[in-house]
Amino acid sequence: MQPRQASLGKALSLFLLVATLDIARADFLDEADQKLSLSAFNNQVRLRLSGTLDLEGYYIDRPPPPGLIFTPSTALFNPRLIVFIDARIGPYVSVFIQTRVDRGFDPSDQGAQVRLDEYGFRVSPWKDVPFAVQVGKFATVVGNWVPRHYSWDNPFINAPLPYENVTGVWDSYAPEKVDDLLDWGHVPHDGVTDFGDGYSDKYLRLPVIWGPSYASGASVSGTFNKFDYAVEIKNASLSSRPESWDLTQVNFENPTFSGRVGFRPNEMLNLGFSASDGSYLRSEAASSLPPGRGIGDYREILLGQDISFAWHHFQLWAEVFEARFEVPNVGNADTLSYYIEGKYKINSQLFTALRWNQQLYGKVPNGDDPPLQWGNDIWRVDAVVGYRFTNYLQVKLQYSLTRQDTARQEGEHLVAGQFTVKF
Repeated sequence: MQPRQASLGKALSLFLLVATLDIARADFLDEADQKLSLSAFNNQVRLRLSGTLDLEGYYIDRPPPPGLIFTPSTALFNPRLIVFIDARIGPYVSVFIQTRVDRGFDPSDQGAQVRLDEYGFRVSPWKDVPFAVQVGKFATVVGNWVPRHYSWDNPFINAPLPYENVTGVWDSYAPEKVDDLLDWGHVPHDGVTDFGDGYSDKYLRLPVIWGPSYASGASVSGTFNKFDYAVEIKNASLSSRPESWDLTQVNFENPTFSGRVGFRPNEMLNLGFSASDGSYLRSEAASSLPPGRGIGDYREILLGQDISFAWHHFQLWAEVFEARFEVPNVGNADTLSYYIEGKYKINSQLFTALRWNQQLYGKVPNGDDPPLQWGNDIWRVDAVVGYRFTNYLQVKLQYSLTRQDTARQEGEHLVAGQFTVKF
C-alpha cells in the first residue's frame, strides 16, 4: 500500500474509532446533528451540514472483479467520506454541494481523491405548488434507484446490475468490427491501466447507466395530483463515465435529454416510466468514425419502467431498461436489463434483502455471416443482512453470485462488508 493510501486508511479508521466511542455516550450524535445546522438573518438563510463515512471491504474469489470495481487483487479496502452542504436562501432558493474523499468514484485501489460530485441551485418559485427548476451537476431523474443510492438508504452495498455491468461498447474509440464488442482486452491505443486477466480496457467500456450519473445540466420537476414528472438536459449520456460529467470535460455540443413520469395511485404503490436519448461517444472517438459521420450521429436510446411497493415491514423495488447503442461500423446494439429487489425489516434494527439481476443481449449484423450476439448474457443474485445500531450507525454484510454465458467468468463470488457512520 502506498504511503498516502495507508495514511488515508489510518485517518479514517481513527475517525471511526472516535465516532464509535462517542456514539456510546448518550445523545452525542443527536447533539452534533443540532450543531451542524445554522441559521441567520431572521432565519432567512439556513445552512445544514451532513454526511456519511463508509468503510467498505470487498473479497472476490478471483480477478477480474465484476461490475464497476477496479482492482487486480482479490481483496479491496474502500473508505469513503461524503459531506453534504445544503443551504436555504429565503423561501424560494436552495443551494446544494456534495464533496467526497475516497479512492475513486467507484471502488478501486487508487490513492486518495477529493472531488465535488454534486453542486448547483434549485428554485421553487411558488410556496403552494410543487414545482422546481434545478441547475448544476446532479444525479439523473431516470428510474427509482437513484433517490436511494447512498449507503444509508441503499439496502445493498453495490448498485443493481443495469447501473454497473460494463458492456462491449466503448466511448473513446469506434470498433472496427463486430468481434471487437466481445474482444475484452483489445486496446487500440496506449495509456490504459491494466486490471489484469486481459481486461485492460474495462474502464473504457460502458454500462447502460453509470451509477447515479452525476452529469451537468438543468432539470424541471414537479407534482400534479397523483403524478410526478421530471425532465432534464445534460452534457453527457446516462452511460457516460464520471470523467464526462464535468462541463470542463464534455460541453453541450451533443446534449442528452431524459425524463420520468411517475404515478402514485396510493401510499403503497409508485409506478414510473423513463426515457433518455443522447450521444455516448467522447470527442476523442471522432477520428475513428466512418467518413462523414460525427459524434452526434451515434446515440444511446433508453426506455425504462419502474415500480416500488411498501407494505408493513416489506418493501419492493424493480426496474426494467431497454437500451440501444448505435455503434459505428456495427449497427444497433440492443440490450435488456432489469432487477427485482425486496427488503424485509425483521425489527426496528435488523433487516435483510434479496435482489435478482439479469442482462440480456440482442444480435447485430455480421456481414455475410449470421447475426452475432454482441454481449454475454449475465445474471447475478445479491443477498444482504444489515443491522442499524442507532440512528447514526449501520453495518451491512453482502454475498453476490454472478454467472455469465461464457467460458471465462469474472469473479463469480463476491463478499462485501460496509460500516457506515451518518452525521
